[in-house]
Order: sequence, then C-alpha cells, then structure tokens
Amino acid sequence: MRTIIRWILVLLFPCLVAAGVFRVMTLLFLTPIDRADSTPVFIEVSPGRSFRSIARDLQDKNVVRYWWSLEVLGRIKRGGAVINSGEYELSKQLNPVEVLQKLMSGETFKRRLTVKEGVSMWAIGPLLEDTGLVSKADFDQALIDQQKLQQLGIQANSFEGYLFPETYFFSKPITSAQIIERMTKEFDKNWTERFAQKAQQMQLTRHEVVTLASIIEKETGIATEQPIISSVIHNRLKVGMKLQMDPTVIYGIPNFNGNLTKDDLERPSPYNTYLNYGLPPGPIGNPGKGAIEAALFPATTKFIYFVADGSGGHFFSATLAEHNEAVKRFQLRQ
Repeated sequence: MRTIIRWILVLLFPCLVAAGVFRVMTLLFLTPIDRADSTPVFIEVSPGRSFRSIARDLQDKNVVRYWWSLEVLGRIKRGGAVINSGEYELSKQLNPVEVLQKLMSGETFKRRLTVKEGVSMWAIGPLLEDTGLVSKADFDQALIDQQKLQQLGIQANSFEGYLFPETYFFSKPITSAQIIERMTKEFDKNWTERFAQKAQQMQLTRHEVVTLASIIEKETGIATEQPIISSVIHNRLKVGMKLQMDPTVIYGIPNFNGNLTKDDLERPSPYNTYLNYGLPPGPIGNPGKGAIEAALFPATTKFIYFVADGSGGHFFSATLAEHNEAVKRFQLRQ
C-alpha cells in the first residue's frame, strides 16, 4: 500500500506543479485587473520612450498588476515589442497579452477637433484645450510665431484665415506648431490652381482674397447668398465706397461683449470699415472653401446694400432709397 501511495504521489506531483504553474501564468498574463471596468485609461508614448517606462506607467495606472509581466511578454515576442509613438486608450478589462497587442497595433487614440467656417483663430485654442491636446496659451503663442509663418509661406502677421475649417483627428503627443501646420496644409490643398489663376486675373493677392472671403463668411452662412454678398463688396470697392461691414468692426474690438454700439462704429481701428476705405488689413476669421470661391467668383449684380430680412437671409438693394425702404420693412418690425 505504501508503495502504491508513493507512486501516486510521484505521478501527481508533476501534475500539481504544472497546475500551479498554469494558474500563476494565467494570473500573470491572461487575467485582467477588472473585467467589468471599462473606464478608459490613457497612456502617452513619446518618441524614444523605453518599453520598461511604459510598463511601469501601466502598473501605476492599475492597468496591469506587474510591470515586468509586460516586459516578459515583450521579450518573448518575435522581433521584440515595437510600439509607435502616440496616445493609446486602454482599460482594466484587458489582460497583459491584450494590452501588449493594443500597444503594438499602432491604433492610437484620436482626439477630435471641429473648426467651423468663419471661426476666429483665437477661438480655436479653447477647443484644443478642451480636447486635452495642447493648452490655449501655448496655441495662442504659436498663432503669431513669425518664424513658422515664414516657414509655411504665409505673408501675414498671424495664421488668421489660413487655419482651414474642417474636422481633424489628432493623437498625442503633439505640438501647437504641428496642429497649425496640419491645418494650413489643408488650406493649401483647398487653395486650388483655379483659385490662384482667378486671383491673379483679378489682381488680388491670396491674402486679400482670404480677407474678403472671411468677411463673406461672417456676413452669411447661407451658401447661395455668399456670391451675392461678394458682389456687394466688390461693387463697393469698385465705386470707392467704404465697406461698412459690422463683422470687421467687431473683430477690432478687444473682448467684444456682443452689443455693437454707435460708439464702436466711430472708434478708430484698422478693422473699422465704417471709417477706413478698402479691405481691412487681414482676415477676420477662417473662411471655408465656399466663401473663398464666392470671393473670387461673385454674382453679377448691381447691389450695393443689404439688410437682414428677419428669416436668416438678406434683402439686397441697388440704391440707397431701396435700402432705406428695406430697413423700414425688415428691421423696424423686429
């Protein structure tokens, strides 16, 4: 009997050891911290960051139990564990094997930034700060970086007008300069050869076209009206009339409170087109492609004036008498 028990123990011992090893291996590599917790945990991988540093960070964030479990997996991975820079979204639901697979996939987390047509460059910083990409202060500083402006071929004092309205997806780590470069490249892509040739034909610089387009964008969000608004601006410029556009005045008022007064219209400013002739010194926002096209291809009209019609659009007039009548009809009843 003793001999039988001895043989049973001899035979069982390897099985017990194997079971123990299997359990430990399962705990170390195949068991998540909390399969029920889907709360996103973000980790930023900067260029050149060591694998061990990443693993320790994940342990600190309670994504894995032991940082060295990831390092072991990385070492036995054929060719080694290569992780591209970027920001990754993980969770406690993932086991170490799944965590490593996610990091090696290169599927970085993309933060969404939507820039609407007509928005000023100064309004983009808060949007970026809300996404967690960069701070408003850092972005605002980059907007007037003269060296970067020169590098990107923009002959202006700021990037106003050249940050193309679009929905972008960025992954950290990223700098304000990289964000600006991406947005200006989108502008360049939409500034077609057709636009460049038309601007030359009209004897307008690109900066003048963008400035004109930014005013159109601010005056109306209705695509079908933009060429007509453009015709009004061109007609006023042809006859040497002041543009008298409220949005340009507003742009020149620091911390505008939303209430445009008579005093504001009489206050000197490079952007006050009630006092100054011609276009303002630069764009007053970032126009979309439709507004740029309208600036270059205005409708053929004799309109000199327009007034809001109370329904979101405008009523256009060719004479001051018609305009005054339209003002009585539309504005005084509001």
